[in-house]
Amino acid sequence: MAEGFRVFRVAKKVVESEIITSFYFEPTDGGPVWEVKPGQYLTLRVPSAGDHVLKTYSVSSCPSETGYHRITVKRESGLNGAPDGVGSCWLHDRIEVGETIDIAAPRGVFYLDEDSKRPVLLLSGGVGLTPMVSMLHRLKNSDRDVYFLHACENGRVHALRDEVIALTGKRIHARFVYRTPEDGDQFDGTGMIDKAFLQSTLPIDDYDVYLCGPVPFMAAMYQLLQDLGIPKARIAYEFFGKAASLDQIAAKPAASKAASNAAPTIQALTFLTNPDAWAEADDTSKPSSSSSEGQVTFRRSGASADWDGSAHSLLELAENSGLNPEFSCRSGICNSCKCGLVSGEVEYFEEPLVAPEDGQVLICCSRPKGAVVLDI
Repeated sequence: MAEGFRVFRVAKKVVESEIITSFYFEPTDGGPVWEVKPGQYLTLRVPSAGDHVLKTYSVSSCPSETGYHRITVKRESGLNGAPDGVGSCWLHDRIEVGETIDIAAPRGVFYLDEDSKRPVLLLSGGVGLTPMVSMLHRLKNSDRDVYFLHACENGRVHALRDEVIALTGKRIHARFVYRTPEDGDQFDGTGMIDKAFLQSTLPIDDYDVYLCGPVPFMAAMYQLLQDLGIPKARIAYEFFGKAASLDQIAAKPAASKAASNAAPTIQALTFLTNPDAWAEADDTSKPSSSSSEGQVTFRRSGASADWDGSAHSLLELAENSGLNPEFSCRSGICNSCKCGLVSGEVEYFEEPLVAPEDGQVLICCSRPKGAVVLDI
């Protein structure tokens, strides 16, 4: 078993929609599953070309569950010549009930603030509802008002609908918006979630917002929520990808693919190439800069930059300096961003899943403690 991993057995595979399946994992060591904060994800070792790749999926089950972890995964079929999703297709097509897989403990900073007393808005698009369902289970036992708003194509692809409805009640409200509903579908709105729908659905209040879904959806919702007076600090999201924040995405010029009948704020967004990217906390919740500022030198590239706290990580500092280091997960999981630490010292704001060797550093989840030289 690899460092930081346990072996789990597939206890069940449950088809949730035409494209989404849930996987129930039970530990083979007989112990309880890990404690998980509602919204966090698991890391799976997925076989690939004689080796393995690390893939992350949000826990969708009740966080109080002790017998199993559940993930709910969309099968990503390649479009326009793009390859199929390595992890999602392997899970859907290859692994069977009774087989085993290595899984690492829950990680991630995108999770429900259970100390807050504010009402909660859970806003999701597509398969982005998976961490929201975990949050909803936990909120069922709280005194907070909850609004669960979900957008997807239609009833054929809508996963976990019945589970969400079963959790509703006097304080918990669920609304579903279908872009292209079909005969027999039951929904609360058609097209896209826009400002008018949010205004008609949500009472005026000081919400904590949790946002997940395709990047264009998140960027549109992020702007709409601010138009309704919700401060950025109240909007939590998580992002895997080169873009540092939804502010940067929303500031980009319009794209021709924007739906002609969409709300103006949606039409003004650029549609990105990674529909599964998720977001990290906004600038207000990023790790603070190191108390020891200094210069970062990228030796092989001949570039350097001052660490002033404006970048989230050494990886982001390198990107802001015009460099293109390798990366994949941006959260200390895959080790793709590993490089040589020639001199100086760094600190990790997110502990690596597998620690790099001496003299190496993961730049996606670290920041400098004073001046450093990196072999980039």
